[in-house]
Amino acid sequence: MHAHAILRLSTKIKVVVAERSHVTHRRKKVLVKMKYMKLGTKPDTFYTEETTRTVLSDVQTDIVIQIKNTKYALHKFPLLLKCGLLQRLCSYADSSTSNMSSTSSRPIILNNFPADEDAFELCAKFCYNISITLSAQNFPSVFSAANFLQMTDSVSRPNLLPKLHTFFLSFILPNWKDSVAALASIEYSSDSDQNINILIRQLIDSVVSKILTHPSQVTWSFTYSRHPGRSVPKDWWTEDIADLHIAHFRSIIFAIRSASKSLPPALVGEALHVYTVKNLPDPEENRVSSSSTLRKDRRVLEAIVSMIPAETGAVSCGFLMRLLKIAMAIEASASVKAELVRRAGRQLDEVSSPRDLVFFRCGETEGRRIYEVGFVEAMVESFLESGRRNMIGRVAKVFDEYLGLIARRDKELKLEKLVHLVKLMPEFARQDHNGLYRAIDTFLQEHPDLSKPERKQLCQLINCHKLSPEVRAHAIANDQLPLRTLVQLLFIEQAKASGNAGGCGAGIPPNKPSTGVSSVLETNNQARVPIERSGEKQQHHQRRESRDQERVRLSSNYIRRETTTSSEHAGKQVKKSS
Repeated sequence: MHAHAILRLSTKIKVVVAERSHVTHRRKKVLVKMKYMKLGTKPDTFYTEETTRTVLSDVQTDIVIQIKNTKYALHKFPLLLKCGLLQRLCSYADSSTSNMSSTSSRPIILNNFPADEDAFELCAKFCYNISITLSAQNFPSVFSAANFLQMTDSVSRPNLLPKLHTFFLSFILPNWKDSVAALASIEYSSDSDQNINILIRQLIDSVVSKILTHPSQVTWSFTYSRHPGRSVPKDWWTEDIADLHIAHFRSIIFAIRSASKSLPPALVGEALHVYTVKNLPDPEENRVSSSSTLRKDRRVLEAIVSMIPAETGAVSCGFLMRLLKIAMAIEASASVKAELVRRAGRQLDEVSSPRDLVFFRCGETEGRRIYEVGFVEAMVESFLESGRRNMIGRVAKVFDEYLGLIARRDKELKLEKLVHLVKLMPEFARQDHNGLYRAIDTFLQEHPDLSKPERKQLCQLINCHKLSPEVRAHAIANDQLPLRTLVQLLFIEQAKASGNAGGCGAGIPPNKPSTGVSSVLETNNQARVPIERSGEKQQHHQRRESRDQERVRLSSNYIRRETTTSSEHAGKQVKKSS
């Protein structure tokens, strides 16, 4: 349609500007102008009679049209005057039967009608000159219906389609809110007709052009509920397009990335985050979904993952963790989970709480949780492959805290698995072994039946030299540790006490009890720093005290023998050299 023809038509169309209360980016209630087109002058006389929609009239109805499950008993004259399709169908029906009034009893079934019953009824009311109101929300369905019914000027002038074209080009397309609302009202279908596909393309182009407008030039209203400010934020558009179907949302994201190479990847990431929060379930809520809802959620999640920019940091690690938990909740494909694990692993240094690394799914038994430690294992491997050694200390600290958390919660965690997880982190990564000690101590408490070799295997992973004084004090008083570990701790304490941190008991005179060790043992027996053990009984506490005293006696004797032997050996070396 030519521009001058559109302008002529627009002067004949009564466009009503309605006012709606809306919250803008300043969180102040203002009046947002949405466009509505009113057509027709007569009052609405449509009503329902039994299971049929009909119109109040002195003239008997002579045509029945069925749209999906609804029948309409109407009049041929006003309908055929405006609808080219009904003209042909009635002409064919009349020529194929001798009963000229057959269409009044046998319905015309429009099986391929592209819109709903409401859209057909609006078209029918237009034919009767009954007052109707068109808006961005119902425009797409009425547009599809009018195209299907062939309500063009070539059939009758003036007709509905030209008026719809004018309303669309002059009032919907230039307006941000109306363009988004019209696009949101279109149900996505892979087999949509050509007319509706053209409409979708025009709406997407309009939305994209406005998104790419510099924030300083944005003059239209939009929805923004986060961190309001005086100026227009760069992500002003993200909340409005979160209402769209995932297919239309994806088309917009791909279009803006193709049109603007300078668009920050983090801005796209923010749009994905807003869409996720609005359209996917909260992973913390244990809701029960139907199979159709789960399928829809999986399609949305898969699309979101495919849209994440390749640049590291485009989305936060926390967002990737959220997506992974959603993937577990909706039972997404293994490939989607693997991609999220890989991406999260490359940003593992952003994690500050070990709880963010806890992934579990519900087992068959009520209340049973199956922890997915394999996800965290793969994340650590992905991070190590990224080569970001400057951040590895931070990752190791949170990882050790995670090991302590999972050692307490996962009752099915095997010794071999824990050892493997500990060894994932290279030796240089851990600035201290305090967190590792706590994790191993927790595992020992949760598995009191471990054999001596198993305890030894586990405690060999601890570098006692990397324990802080407070943690060493606790470890010396810990009856869960094997004797060999206790001896190592006492050597270190003796070295600290004698002021010689470089050797283990080198400064202790031969055949003389180690006062440093004795003081350490006495101090730690009198005032321990135990890790909390709920429900411990007094009897068990007394038995543990007895074992500690015996371990202290054996360890002291062992250290005295070692230091005496070391001193005698040093004396012999001096004599030989002289």
